[in-house]
Amino acid sequence: MSRRPAPPRRAGRPLRARDKYLPPLISITSVLVAVFLIRTVVVRAEQWPRIKAQFFSLEAIIEVFPDVLGGFAINMTVWAISLVVIAIWALVLAVFRSLTGPWLAPLRVFSIVYIDLLRGLPSLLLVLLFGFGIPALQIPGLPRSSLFWGATAMVMSYSAYAAEVYRSGIDAVHDGQRAAAKALGLSQWQTLWHAILPQAIRNVIPSLLNLAVALQKDVALLSVLGVRDAVREAQIYTARTFNYSSLIAAAALFLAATIPMARLTDYITKRDRERRLQRTA
Repeated sequence: MSRRPAPPRRAGRPLRARDKYLPPLISITSVLVAVFLIRTVVVRAEQWPRIKAQFFSLEAIIEVFPDVLGGFAINMTVWAISLVVIAIWALVLAVFRSLTGPWLAPLRVFSIVYIDLLRGLPSLLLVLLFGFGIPALQIPGLPRSSLFWGATAMVMSYSAYAAEVYRSGIDAVHDGQRAAAKALGLSQWQTLWHAILPQAIRNVIPSLLNLAVALQKDVALLSVLGVRDAVREAQIYTARTFNYSSLIAAAALFLAATIPMARLTDYITKRDRERRLQRTA
């Protein structure tokens, strides 16, 4: 007896214009009302003219902006290079930690100790220790640039977090994938390279992008080493003029870089969620 074909699913009811446009309109209106109320309270404060001159001077922002922008280019260069190094080194650490067998135990122990140690130390402390300590040793053959060692400290710190993100993706791959690869005669390294890592990396891309956004801000920690990045240039102007508007200029540049990155992360996360829902449907 032949089965009847399942009836086609009916498409969902299209959203009405009210349901489509009313929620965003309410959200925008709420934000505008909140901003207006805060602005009204702040502007009516007795000390507002003084604060405005000290923190929001347009003339000071225009004057210092070229120097801050040049320092911001250093921030973004360090961020881009560090991002590539972190992605590679963290993946190596995650692979080391996922290895099994007695002969590979030293690599696994090294990865565990590295991750536990570096995640337990504040990034600022690492930047200070590496940026000032290693150049002071004057070891022949090693760079003596505070910028280099400060960036190295950031790479070491963030690679520990990224390695755990990779490991979560590796652990999320079903054990059946490993069993199937073993049945095909693949070695442990071949299984990781051809079957496990491609799926794991695809699954953790949204989480890695969140780390990239955090790193984009934390590169400002290099200013404590005297590196003339955006924050340091703003501090130099403030020390010379006793005006803090330069910090607003630096903050605006960081926002201009991090907000688009955050929105890209949200978009990729949403696409990843939709892909998973379609797969389980």
